[in-house]
Amino acid sequence: MTAPEGTRPMRSGPSAGRGGDRRPVRPTVDRPRRAAYEAVAAVHRDDAFANLVLPTILREEGLFGRDAAFATELTYGTLRHLGTLDAILTDAAGRDVARIDPPVRDALRLGAYQLLHTRVPAHAAVSSTVDLVRSVAPGATGFANAVLREVSTRDADAWVAKLAPPMETDPVGHLALAYSHPQWIVRAFSEALGGDLGETARLLIEDNERPPVHLCARPGLIDPIELADQVGGAPGAFSPYTVYLPGGAPGDVPAVVDGRAHVQDEGSQLVAAALADAPLDGPDGRWLDLCAGPGGKAGLLGALAAQRGARVTAVEVAEHRARLVSQATRGLPVAVLAMDGREVGADPKLPEQHFDRVLVDAPCTGLGSLRRRPESRWRRQPSDLPPLTRLQRELLGAALRAVRPGGLVAYVTCSPHTVETHVTVTEAARRSGVPVDFVDARPLLPAGMPGLGDGPTVQLWPHRHGTDAMFLAVLRRG
Repeated sequence: MTAPEGTRPMRSGPSAGRGGDRRPVRPTVDRPRRAAYEAVAAVHRDDAFANLVLPTILREEGLFGRDAAFATELTYGTLRHLGTLDAILTDAAGRDVARIDPPVRDALRLGAYQLLHTRVPAHAAVSSTVDLVRSVAPGATGFANAVLREVSTRDADAWVAKLAPPMETDPVGHLALAYSHPQWIVRAFSEALGGDLGETARLLIEDNERPPVHLCARPGLIDPIELADQVGGAPGAFSPYTVYLPGGAPGDVPAVVDGRAHVQDEGSQLVAAALADAPLDGPDGRWLDLCAGPGGKAGLLGALAAQRGARVTAVEVAEHRARLVSQATRGLPVAVLAMDGREVGADPKLPEQHFDRVLVDAPCTGLGSLRRRPESRWRRQPSDLPPLTRLQRELLGAALRAVRPGGLVAYVTCSPHTVETHVTVTEAARRSGVPVDFVDARPLLPAGMPGLGDGPTVQLWPHRHGTDAMFLAVLRRG
């Protein structure tokens, strides 16, 4: 009987070596590639999130420094470029990737990413991936070797030139394949950018770059310059609380450990601070964060409230996320309620016309943070929009009931999709049954920020501002 391809036959008898017992030799796979494979496989097999599973895998493998960085680059790079990699592998294999056994498919994706997007020599990328395939699907080593050698015959640009539809006749299809985004997302981004395909391409390119970690130096607890000195980083470009972390695990930063700082994208800091800094007539002691989990914006609002003699009520419907909010706001004037924010007026803990400032950081598709959560671009579907936008309108309507006359509501989403931004906020204001005025949000952001548009709402962008694509609308109840 012929041994399966990729395995070594067992030997017996005198020629078997010492002890007469020779077991099959398990192929050696270097630990960074093994860690990246396990993370990518968990994302596709278990619907896991890379930012949650990869740190655990790195710890279990004992990977630090350059090895951890390499595993991280392979994981996130493969997930970001998945659509284009799959198109290339389909062509190279002569069959749709959906017909390739999942363990082999994920290993090939990692190998193709190394060939097309890293400086790993082609022979090393091919041989290491074949070793990986041998460890997870021994019978497929010949197939994997042939596919990867075909992938290596062209660079990334040449593959795009071969496979992408022409820009002149199908610009959305071309950009989707060239920059590895689903077509519906490319179309949504283009619409939000006024149909500017050149700027859409720049956004897609930025989405595929690894973003820096942003820290928030909590006001009154640590000065951002002090925090930047401690971590060897730089102050943010726009937010007065942002520090860019140059490397390392943010969870190891002492100021993060003891609650003087937390991890938060600069765009999220800007929109929360805009609500806190907006001019307001009358009392200003009762603030509400209506969708507070996991607690980043509540932490910043709580630190600002502590300086101004205000208190924050933080509402989160999911109990485990409410616990995260409690942890994130420990020591701050923040009261956490584990309840549905839509219950304003129906629950005495959330009375109507009670709060001076209200933040609605609404659940959304998350299309504005695809560079940080690359798997989301492949999971989200247009069918996700109707239930989400309904929830967004209901939450914003609840916020408008909760705020007092003359008070302010900030509606925020981490998505630039116009249905989740302009359509939602306009419809919710129209249906609210209370008088509402839009406040120009542009002056509420730091002076000199470019590309803020015509107002009154603001859309931040990765390629313009280096932030997640946060949307901000500020409304004043009449």
